[in-house]
Amino acid sequence: MTAPIRVLVCDDQMLIRTGLVTIIDAQPDLEVAGECGDGQAAVDLARRLRPDVVLMDVRMPVLDGIEATRRLAGDAAADPVKVLVLTTFNLDEYVYEALRAGASGFLLKDAPPAQLLQGIRTGATGAALLDPGVTRALVGKYAARIRPVGGAPAELPLTPRELEVLRLIADGRSNSEIAAALVISPETVKTFVSRILAKLGLRDRVQAVVYAYRHGLVT
Repeated sequence: MTAPIRVLVCDDQMLIRTGLVTIIDAQPDLEVAGECGDGQAAVDLARRLRPDVVLMDVRMPVLDGIEATRRLAGDAAADPVKVLVLTTFNLDEYVYEALRAGASGFLLKDAPPAQLLQGIRTGATGAALLDPGVTRALVGKYAARIRPVGGAPAELPLTPRELEVLRLIADGRSNSEIAAALVISPETVKTFVSRILAKLGLRDRVQAVVYAYRHGLVT
């Protein structure tokens, strides 16, 4: 039997935290590893409990969720943990900063339970959790911050088809949308995405979007 996905729930609002814990613990394939109400406790618990996924609220006392995410999933983290940011629907600067800090994506607090649970499962696999429409909105709002100072690398280690897939990822397309656009199977798209991330040394699709804009591969 496969071990359940262990989740650490971090939110300073007890009502929301309790609701999340109840929903998660009711699933046979999920398990609440712990819960807390501030960012420093989130960092300490995540390092001690090593959950598969951390649900991280952005606005928390003691240490905010962005800095907590940076310590757990940022480039300097010795043993990175998968962090999914909990947020409201409006795409404010907190979301952008959390993604820059190393979050694999974000979940909406008012999302239906089924969508929330599927998001946790997706995040546990290592896939980035960004709705295509949200990706486009996020990039559109903050593109100026990630546009390149120079051009693309002289020797980009991607095949023409991989470059095409990367550009579609940066446009916020889902695997099924990319498959339809290129007339290939979703499984083939997954293979391309894995190769692209490996060749460029990127962790997930979020980093791929930023990479594409930073290197002038899309505008």
